[in-house]
Amino acid sequence: MSQVGDAVELLARVGREAGLDERAARAEGQVIAAAVLEQPGPSSAHTLWASAFDRPASDFFGAVPRGRRYASIPTPLLATLVAERSPRAAGYAQALADVATAACALPEAGQLSLGKATSVARTQLAAAGVAPAHGPGTPTEGLTPPGVGPTSPGSGTGAGALDPGQLHTWSSELLRRAQEQSARLGELLGRPSAAPGGDTGQPSAAPGGGGGPAAGVPEPEPEGGQVASQDGTEDGSGTDAETEPEPERSVEELLDELDELIGLERVKAEIHRQVALLKMDARRQEAGLKVATLTRHLVFVGNPGTGKTTVARLVGGIYRALGLLSKGQLVEVDRSELVAGYLGQTAAKTAEVVGSAHGGVIFIDEAYSLGGDQYGKEAIDTLVKEMEDHRDDLVVIVAGYPDPMADFVATNPGLESRFRTIIDFADYTDGELHAILRHLAAQMDYDLSEDALTRFGEILAATPRGPSFGNGRFARNMLEAAIGRHAWRLRDTDGATVEQLRTLEQEDFEDRDAVDLSVEGASPDDQDQP
Repeated sequence: MSQVGDAVELLARVGREAGLDERAARAEGQVIAAAVLEQPGPSSAHTLWASAFDRPASDFFGAVPRGRRYASIPTPLLATLVAERSPRAAGYAQALADVATAACALPEAGQLSLGKATSVARTQLAAAGVAPAHGPGTPTEGLTPPGVGPTSPGSGTGAGALDPGQLHTWSSELLRRAQEQSARLGELLGRPSAAPGGDTGQPSAAPGGGGGPAAGVPEPEPEGGQVASQDGTEDGSGTDAETEPEPERSVEELLDELDELIGLERVKAEIHRQVALLKMDARRQEAGLKVATLTRHLVFVGNPGTGKTTVARLVGGIYRALGLLSKGQLVEVDRSELVAGYLGQTAAKTAEVVGSAHGGVIFIDEAYSLGGDQYGKEAIDTLVKEMEDHRDDLVVIVAGYPDPMADFVATNPGLESRFRTIIDFADYTDGELHAILRHLAAQMDYDLSEDALTRFGEILAATPRGPSFGNGRFARNMLEAAIGRHAWRLRDTDGATVEQLRTLEQEDFEDRDAVDLSVEGASPDDQDQP
């Protein structure tokens, strides 16, 4: 089995020991590997992936769009561990990051894979509250994805304390290993799977550390007040000393985070209005007064990349803080994850997926794709039943383009009665997209030169703004490609300065044809901004 195949098997073992379904954990790793390996234009990525996992090459093309999500949101299983405040969340996040690491270190992976793997690793680690920390002489020195690593006793390393150049050293070392074609799983990962007893998956010789909640990618993490951070301290036994999880964030803190998002003024106003209504209902109920029956389910309409997933995660956290949800996790799905191959199987598949969102939010992307055939109808009927059976601890948010979403809601009386609130997400302006790019780069510990920003503006101006324009996804794709080219450009530069290691130049934004700027098949709701 290849390095990436071994890394996915390690992920499955870590997941099993964390109480997760081993097959589901393996599936998460495989879609992450597919998204990292994806290359624009003709490539052998699909055959490489199929060989690593002994699956049909055609499955690769379905796995890619599902894996792309995890450059900006935690996987569903990790979100569940985080929502449950499991001490195993950090170990599972590390294993997810290692899958991305292994995929982009393959000799066949291109420059773009480096940037993709960086985004995935940062997002998953940040969602679990794993803080950046490194120690000299550790088994993974130079290879551990940024945001995780051994912590020396009393170091006090906290969120956002990424050493200058650390991220870039990691990418460059991965590239060197790939070129030499000599890295093996043990060298790459540097540790066995998580062991029973609360180990978070860090090397036993130098346990991994946590800290306060880390700033995530693409938006500040942890979301929804869900993340339980840990502070690992070396106790001589090779296990992590656990600390009490940080307190849940309040509604006010989550609304402040919403207000910090770039753009989305109408969306912010509507969420504030919803919160005010729910708070007033709670006050009236406490006073023994009648309360209106308000539906908590929402319809998000807008073009791709306009922040729908970002806001959905915040809604989950806000509803939890209000006491309306027990966990507040977000599970994002599309038609392929709800519909089975045969009639009769779809109901069970849909019920299982929705069941994983109990206590939180299920976010159905391009929900209108469920209309038009018997399979989709079966999924919709099951969804309506689940909404009724678990109405006290489940929120459903459906999203997509405006006109198709209106038709979708009208297809079923059960949907029409439950989705009364529609929130419109507008496209971003050029200035907002520049701000999103700068924010994303800062989260990844990169600076953008003035020439690089000018070049981004030129590419932006030349890009058609049709319904399929990626908005925030466009900015993220550009940045990930630039990170890969930056690593390639400096691969043979000995003694590079910190400024060189962290500055993206104009040339890193060239060769635009090598970047897939579309969002076809991707999660169109990635905002990719703070």
